[in-house]
Amino acid sequence: MSEARPQIRGGFWLRTAAMLIKEFIQLRRDRVSFAMIIMIPLVQLMLFGYAINTNPRHLPTAVLLQEESDIGRSIVKALENTEYFEVTHRVSDEAEFNRLLASGAVLFAIEIPANFERAVRRGDRPALLVAADATDPVAAGSAMAALGQLVATALQHDRDIPNPAPAAFEIRTHSRYNPAGTTALNIVPGLVGTILTMTMLIFTALSVTREIERGTMESLLAMPITPIEIMLGKIVPYIIVGFVQASLIIGIGIGLFGVPLIGSLALLAALSTLFITTNLSIGYTFSTLAQNQLQAMQMSMMFFLPNILLSGFMFPFAGMPGWAQWVGEMLPLTHYLRIVRSIMLKGSTLADLRFDTLALGGLTLIAMTIAVTRFRRTLD
Repeated sequence: MSEARPQIRGGFWLRTAAMLIKEFIQLRRDRVSFAMIIMIPLVQLMLFGYAINTNPRHLPTAVLLQEESDIGRSIVKALENTEYFEVTHRVSDEAEFNRLLASGAVLFAIEIPANFERAVRRGDRPALLVAADATDPVAAGSAMAALGQLVATALQHDRDIPNPAPAAFEIRTHSRYNPAGTTALNIVPGLVGTILTMTMLIFTALSVTREIERGTMESLLAMPITPIEIMLGKIVPYIIVGFVQASLIIGIGIGLFGVPLIGSLALLAALSTLFITTNLSIGYTFSTLAQNQLQAMQMSMMFFLPNILLSGFMFPFAGMPGWAQWVGEMLPLTHYLRIVRSIMLKGSTLADLRFDTLALGGLTLIAMTIAVTRFRRTLD
């Protein structure tokens, strides 16, 4: 017969209290876990309270005035007064008009054609042309609805407008890239970046801490191999894994959900590889900072949270306040979402995406530098 376990005096409640105190002491010693307990709800509260806005306003807009006129200026001012549109570009030709939409620099492009004022004063009801980037239907929807009020209010203070004044002109809208407003066309490309971010971070964040916990790091250090060689040896296999994941998601999106691939597949593959490398470098940095696999996982999730909330995947990026957009610009998922949506839905080229490509390259360089530096300190 097995020997009976020694019992602590005081019975059930005293033993439970002793275990509870022991657990709190252990939690206090694990400062990373304790910080995550405090930080995660605070970050969620701040982001949902201040940064997230499902009714975006002040959306970047380009205006093409084919002629300078009082009525044209009145309409532009009325657009801005709706607070849904913010004129950030005044263009001179249709080529620039289309380029700004394709690159994602603006969400709306508005053209006031030549002889517009003359037609209004003659009572011909000319058409105002509005092209909207509908790759994100949520961001475009509210602003498009506000255009209906523009006809009634834009020229109400102008004289010499024939009756009925509210119908002095009409608005013709064209939702580009996603005319039907299909949600899958927006969500499926975004899922590529979201899934890659989560899996690549977790895979590599556990790599170094796993070696340390299993005691195999000493064997690696005894080998004639440099820190950068160890890092590349751990990252490259996951680049291949990430590429397979991206191919699988994109293939299912095209075959099952009818998501188009208008742009270059080679460009999409190259920039996806760059994005995968960025996340692997960040995850590797976390693995050198964490003392165990639990801490590495916590760091990864703490980084993943703002990525999914501030990148434009769940909520319109243009609707966030300025400080939140600045934070979002420092996250790799923000740039990759623009890249994958633009290539698949708009057919954008590398020239259109040069800003986001350079941003991903810069983030990769920074993350790799930190990862190698931290790993060398780990070896020391």
